Amino acid sequence: MVIWAQQAVVDLRSIHDFIARDSRYYAKKVVHDIREIVDELNGLPKMGRIVPELNEEDVRELLLYSYRIIYEIKNEVIFVLAVVHQRRNLKDENIPRES
Repeated sequence: MVIWAQQAVVDLRSIHDFIARDSRYYAKKVVHDIREIVDELNGLPKMGRIVPELNEEDVRELLLYSYRIIYEIKNEVIFVLAVVHQRRNLKDENIPRES
């Protein structure tokens, strides 16, 4: 089961709004594609790579377009933690975690 953390939902909305300033079509497409690839985690939870900055087996990321979709695997649940631009300097304290 995939659960979107509140921060990830906010990130996705911000991405949509930013892209929509130039193209509502591409804003919808990017959000749709991100949601679609995240849905694939239900069957393949370890398909993403380990986040290099953290080097933790259960915190992984998918790369799509210029975004990093960061998620954590806990038991049978996948928590989407954040969706960030690849150029963003990512530090452990910037990644919200599920308790």
